[in-house]
Amino acid sequence: MDAQLIAFTGVAAGMVALPGADFTVVVRNALASRTAGLASAVGVAGGLLVHTALAVAGLAAVLVTMPVLFRTVQLLGGAYVLYLGLSTLYAISRRPARDGYGTPDGEPERPAPREFGRALRQGFLTNALNPKAPVLFLSLLPQFVPDGQPPLPRTLLLAALVVVLALIWFPAVALLVDRLGRWLRRPRTARAIEGGSGVALTGLGLALVTGPLLR
Repeated sequence: MDAQLIAFTGVAAGMVALPGADFTVVVRNALASRTAGLASAVGVAGGLLVHTALAVAGLAAVLVTMPVLFRTVQLLGGAYVLYLGLSTLYAISRRPARDGYGTPDGEPERPAPREFGRALRQGFLTNALNPKAPVLFLSLLPQFVPDGQPPLPRTLLLAALVVVLALIWFPAVALLVDRLGRWLRRPRTARAIEGGSGVALTGLGLALVTGPLLR
């Protein structure tokens, strides 16, 4: 039994499950429909795939050691999360208070193909533009490569494990939200959840845009 691999699985699972902007986006889109929630979940996993691939290739080290480039990614990520938050709050302000999500009987609406693509894109960009991820993966993955083992195969295995955990966790979140859909899509409940998501995303975006360089 590979004790280091088991330990990494626990650490990675906690890292993936930690609530953040990607979690908020998945929940928000899952309120609209199961398909949109699952699309966002797959998008988040795709963003993690980008980060893990960069870490394996060593490009994350370049990003971390170049403050200007790192700050650019930080600003882009913050601006996008801020946009999602403000657009969510704006949508709430334009929607009548009695309106929730889904059809009148509380069932989710069937999303159009462009809505599926938009949810997928939102999940991907929210995670891929997270400036903390390169630092996290660059510092985490090497700690679980045993001495004497070739680093590339082991790092590839660890990176793949992170993506698999994301493909388990985020779709599970989307399906749970959909399972509770009748209650969560009630106008008052849906409005409160969407409002909380908008505030959370706006706060995260502002923190990234106005905060100090994350190192």
